[in-house]
Amino acid sequence: MKRREFLKLSAVSVGGAITLTTLPGQVLAQTSQRLKYDSYVTEHASPSVLDRWFLDELVKRTNGEIEIQYYWAQSLNKAGAHLKAIKNNISEISLIAPGYYQSDLPTTRGLEWYYKMNRADALLKVCRDVYDEYTPLRQEWESRHKAKVLYWTNWYYCPLITREPINSIEDLKGKRIRGYGVGTDVVEKLGGRAIPMAAPEVYSALERGVLDGAFGFDFITAISYGLHEAAPYITEIGSGPHAPSATVIGIDAWNALPDDIKAVVNELTQEIYQHKYHDIYSDIAENRVRKAMNEGARFSQWEAAEIEAARKRVQPTQVNDWVDNVAGKAGIDGHAMQSIITTAIQRHDADGRLKTPYEIYTGLA
Repeated sequence: MKRREFLKLSAVSVGGAITLTTLPGQVLAQTSQRLKYDSYVTEHASPSVLDRWFLDELVKRTNGEIEIQYYWAQSLNKAGAHLKAIKNNISEISLIAPGYYQSDLPTTRGLEWYYKMNRADALLKVCRDVYDEYTPLRQEWESRHKAKVLYWTNWYYCPLITREPINSIEDLKGKRIRGYGVGTDVVEKLGGRAIPMAAPEVYSALERGVLDGAFGFDFITAISYGLHEAAPYITEIGSGPHAPSATVIGIDAWNALPDDIKAVVNELTQEIYQHKYHDIYSDIAENRVRKAMNEGARFSQWEAAEIEAARKRVQPTQVNDWVDNVAGKAGIDGHAMQSIITTAIQRHDADGRLKTPYEIYTGLA
C-alpha cells in the first residue's frame, strides 16, 4: 500500500479537523504542489518568523510534496491588497492584519481591543475559540473572502516607546504619539495626540521631534527598526497583547489539498497553539530586550494603580464603541460575540506564559 493511501485510511475527522490515528511523519512525495505565500511585511518581522517555521515544516513533513514560493515585503501585492488576492487566487497563503481591512472585516474588528487580557500566547487561543464558536466570524472569512484561517497570530506586546520618560497618564497628556489601528483610540483616551504615520517614517519622525513617541508598534519590530535609538524610554502601560492577525489559505487552495496534507497542516497548527508561538516569541523577545539594553534603552512599568486608571479610561468604552458603531451597522450581534470572547479570555488568559519586554528586562537586569 502506498503511504498516501495508508494515511488516507488512517485519517479520521474530529470536530471538523483531520487528525491521524498515527503521526503523519513525512508524506511520501509524488508530484509537488506549489503554493505562493504573500506577506506585506519583511521576512524579519515577528509574525514572519512563525509563518516561516510553519511553512518550512510543511515542506519538510510532506517530504517536498508541498513547495512554497515566498513573496515578502509587498513584492507580490501591496499592503491592503492581500485579502483580495487570496479571494481571487492570486496567492494561496497570506498574513492578514485586520487593521488594513476595517471595512472588509467588521466582525473581526471585534477581536481588536486593549486592556482586556494580559498574555499574547493566550490571545491566539481566544481568537481560535471565537472563530470556531461564532459562526458570523468564520463566515466573514470563509464565505465572504474565501479565506480559511490556518492559525491566529499577533504582534506580541506594544509598550509605549518615547523620547522622554512617561511615568503616568498625566505625563502622556498632549504628547504626539504615533498610533496604529485601535491603538490610536488608546492614545486619545489617555490624553495623548494620536498621529497616523507609516511605520518606515516613525524613526525619522522621532529623531526630528515630530513625534514624542510611538504606541501600537510591536516591541520586537520596533527594536529591529532601531526606534530605541531615538526614543530610549520603553514603558509597560499594561495594555496587553497587540494586534491579532491571521495566517490564511484560500478556500480553493485548501479544498484542493489531499486529506493527508491537511492532516500535516492541522498537526502544525496544534503545535503553534500548544507551544511553538510561545517558544519562538520568547527567544526573539529576549534577544531584542538584550539588544535594547546594550544600546542604552531604559525599561520601566507604570504603577498598578496607574495601569488600572488607564484600563478604566479605555474599557469598556472601546468595546462598546465597536458594538454600537461597527457591529450594529454591519448586522452583527456584537454582544453575543463579546460574550464568547469574555468566556474564552477566562478560559485561557491565566494559563498564558509569554513575558512582556519589561518582565524579561527584570529577569536580566
